[in-house]
Amino acid sequence: MKICFATNNAKKIEEVAAALKGLIEIVSLQEIGCTVELPETGDTLEHNAFEKARYVNHHFGVSCFADDTGLEVAALDGAPGVYSGRFAGEPRSDARNLSLLLEKMQGQTNRSARFRTLIALILDGKEYQFEGIAEGEITSSPSGEGGFGYDPIFQPHGFDRTFAALSLAEKNEISHRGKAVKALLNFLRAGKF
Repeated sequence: MKICFATNNAKKIEEVAAALKGLIEIVSLQEIGCTVELPETGDTLEHNAFEKARYVNHHFGVSCFADDTGLEVAALDGAPGVYSGRFAGEPRSDARNLSLLLEKMQGQTNRSARFRTLIALILDGKEYQFEGIAEGEITSSPSGEGGFGYDPIFQPHGFDRTFAALSLAEKNEISHRGKAVKALLNFLRAGKF
């Protein structure tokens, strides 16, 4: 089965393709001729994920899935949440977002946080959603060379390393996106759509 992953983020494509283990072939936006920045105007992960998937489905007539992910930090009342990618403003910058979050966390004793991913799937005109959550905490400084976004400062529960210090296979086993992708894959394997 081939399905379009509605994202321009090469790191996300790499993670999801690895998690799908070749069972589903991912088609990129470039491959279907979509070169625009997909809309993300909602104030929830669900809204943004479905907005992107519906845009691609409507304009290009292909089955597709899109995701939206937020880092929800307890000490910041759930921020940056749905605004994680633009936390430090435009243009988007992982380095500035990470720096701003660490600045806001200075002096905070409650460092608990969670990553949440929502996947919106449009398959043969029907809509489905899948969610994955990874619980952990914000470290006081970046660690690790892998991953992207807030990975260098997010340490998942049960690990003494950040997402950025885990291998891609390790991260996919426990990450928010990995869990959401597993739910998507189980749904597609079951064929009950």
